[in-house]
Amino acid sequence: MHSATVHKRKSRRAAGPDNGALKAFMKKTFQLAPEGKNPDRVLEATKHELRKYVRRERKRPLPEGADFWDFDCRIGVAAESARPVHLAELIAGLDALCKDGAKQVCVEILAKHGVRRPKPAGAPAGTDGLE
Repeated sequence: MHSATVHKRKSRRAAGPDNGALKAFMKKTFQLAPEGKNPDRVLEATKHELRKYVRRERKRPLPEGADFWDFDCRIGVAAESARPVHLAELIAGLDALCKDGAKQVCVEILAKHGVRRPKPAGAPAGTDGLE
């Protein structure tokens, strides 16, 4: 469905800046208003593809010493204007761009391994600072 996009690099492995650790990324431009297709269905298919990619990356085995998969995401109308967003805000950002009338959207998702930091000794249990 999105084979005629400008950028399509999916699950490509590259050496990262942190001691050569492998990272996976997806950089893709999605057409949100292709001719002859319902824009709502195209938007839902785009969301499904993004969720499917994240799900697939989370299933990959973790490297030694890593606790979880973390994702750096960027979204924008073009690759040059893409702004960083948290993974939880990616779909909302896509909806906002579509609502603003964007005809295409560029999404970059970089999967990297993360290591959990221990909580400070004085922090009460059950509070993580997110409310």
